Amino acid sequence: MSDTPARLLRLLSLLQSPREWPGHELAERLSVSPRTIRRDIDRLRELGYPVHATQGNTGGYRLTAGSAMPPLLLDDEEAVAIAIGLRTAAAGAVTGIEETSVRALAKLEQVLPSRLRRRVTVLQEAAVAVPQGGPTADAEHLALIAAACVAHEKLRFTYRAAKGQETRRLVEPHQLVAAGRRWYLVAHDCDRADWRTFRLDRLTDPLRTGARVPARALPGGVDAATWVSTTLSGTAGHRALLLVHAPAEQVADRVPPTLGVVEPVDDHTCRLLTGADSLEYLAYRVAVLGVDFDVLDPPGLGPHLRTLGERVLRAARSTEKGVGE
Repeated sequence: MSDTPARLLRLLSLLQSPREWPGHELAERLSVSPRTIRRDIDRLRELGYPVHATQGNTGGYRLTAGSAMPPLLLDDEEAVAIAIGLRTAAAGAVTGIEETSVRALAKLEQVLPSRLRRRVTVLQEAAVAVPQGGPTADAEHLALIAAACVAHEKLRFTYRAAKGQETRRLVEPHQLVAAGRRWYLVAHDCDRADWRTFRLDRLTDPLRTGARVPARALPGGVDAATWVSTTLSGTAGHRALLLVHAPAEQVADRVPPTLGVVEPVDDHTCRLLTGADSLEYLAYRVAVLGVDFDVLDPPGLGPHLRTLGERVLRAARSTEKGVGE
């Protein structure tokens, strides 16, 4: 690649991927000598790109954060993905970034080639989002907590429980989980010496302490999304365990992660753990699954299912009677 500007752009594109590139590999990718790579790296640094180099057999080059944000190089798919993400963020579940998302999208669309701008515009014209209410997360809090999770850095914040009482918490943040329009922080509570799940819309005054700790694994080796699903099901006032006569994949499509945990038993059955604030509503929720099931627990759910079934049958008979007349 003898065209220096084109080679620099290609080199910059490679360096913007999250990895460290050995000099010889960059040279092979660009069909130049390692010496040319070193000169090109110096040119990028002169242009303000903070390229870090490490020595040794395992050393190489990588782009790091600097005092200013240099231009980014995006391929077609990356540019479209970011544009779609910005459109979604403008009406999403994170407060404080709606206007910022619109401004960033305007800048991006200004430089998008016409072929890509058309792809983004078509999606906007053909799709519409249903407005959703409910609590939202603060964008600054989200970014601060995410950084603490990545750095394994202890975090302090004030947390308001469901009944309104506030407590000051010190935690080791593990991971953020988005469930519907709500965000949750999975963390190890230092004062309670146990794992907890915190809703971000109830969390205020987050503060990074600067104290780093070794990463912890969740009990049982589960991932954070499964942990949140199980926690949400377990914190409901009433819980039900069902044996569902349908494949786990089919049931998971009908039960959002925030409403239940699905575990396969075999190719044709699965277990569903779900919860609700009352047995009456719990009976309704499991009745509309659309598949056969057996109640493993609690026994008290049976009478509510029977009452619900009898009510539906009465309505069906009255409809049939009306049609006959």
